[in-house]
Amino acid sequence: MFEYAVIRIVPRVEREEFLNVGVVVYCAEEKFLQTRFELNKERITAFSNHVNIAQVEAYLCAFRQICLGDFNAGPIARLPIAERFRWLTAARSTVLQTSVVHPGLCTDASEMLEKLYARLVQG
Repeated sequence: MFEYAVIRIVPRVEREEFLNVGVVVYCAEEKFLQTRFELNKERITAFSNHVNIAQVEAYLCAFRQICLGDFNAGPIARLPIAERFRWLTAARSTVLQTSVVHPGLCTDASEMLEKLYARLVQG
């Protein structure tokens, strides 16, 4: 069993328009918490010229560090893996948000991360 959420850029929160840029996958059984993302600057700029790409990239890198439990990423990164996933996927009103959490079944969380990324971000 695994859980995942789509990572989205929401340039203007009040308009509720978003662009999928990544996926975060958590699998307790495999002790797996990883993210995959890509910032296609041309696509983002075409979507909205109000996005600070450098800032979003910094947020996404912090997101990755928290997933990996990098102690240099601050106190959230030091939490147990399940709590890190819940913190990353908590509802927020910022330029970087996640979808609701979805459950699923898999035999390889890393492989599932790649499949979800291809389908939900690249697709």
